[in-house]
Amino acid sequence: MVFQDIAAVLFDLDGTLIDSAPDLGAAADQMRVARGLPSLPLERYRPMAGAGARGMLGVAFGMGVDDPAFEVMREEFFSNYERCMTQRTAAFDGVSELIAQLERRQLLWGVVTNKSSRFTDPLTRAMPLFVGARAIVSGDTTPHAKPHPAPLLEAARRLGVDAGRCLYVGDDERDVVAGLAAGMQTVAATYGYLGNKVEVQAWGAHAEINSPLALLQLLASA
Repeated sequence: MVFQDIAAVLFDLDGTLIDSAPDLGAAADQMRVARGLPSLPLERYRPMAGAGARGMLGVAFGMGVDDPAFEVMREEFFSNYERCMTQRTAAFDGVSELIAQLERRQLLWGVVTNKSSRFTDPLTRAMPLFVGARAIVSGDTTPHAKPHPAPLLEAARRLGVDAGRCLYVGDDERDVVAGLAAGMQTVAATYGYLGNKVEVQAWGAHAEINSPLALLQLLASA
């Protein structure tokens, strides 16, 4: 399919535009090593990178959010991540070219992530990729995070574009749910942190892409 009359493209951040798994995993692994536990390989952390602290602590310690120590451990993880979050994180292959092509087509673009602004703001400021982003909405920008549509609607408002002319690209079911609820066209990105057991087709996205540059084939030429 080809999307028509799209004026803006919005993206999830982790697992869609950037590969932050190495820094997220390092922050959790540092906690293991500090407690005398053996280091785990990145491959153990990567599939759960999209779940943030919950996913990383689950891998590192088998800890769930109902664990009495979770909140204290989460803050330690956050502090570790804050110190290392730009050391190994990079855009996925093809993302820089994709953004350049969107800008050549004079399409507005931005980011809607559930990552807290505590991390989103310094991370996006540190990466030249985001210089052209016209809206960056974090998980705490509005009273609700995805899968609620509020962050996506706020991004559309900031761009000055009707939600119906926005395309939202994400690598998690909550991204598609939020996009549909906001009245946007949706694309599921399958190249990020998805495991083999995930049934992406069940999310109900309008389309799927297995690489960033594949998105260009879904957009009508300007």
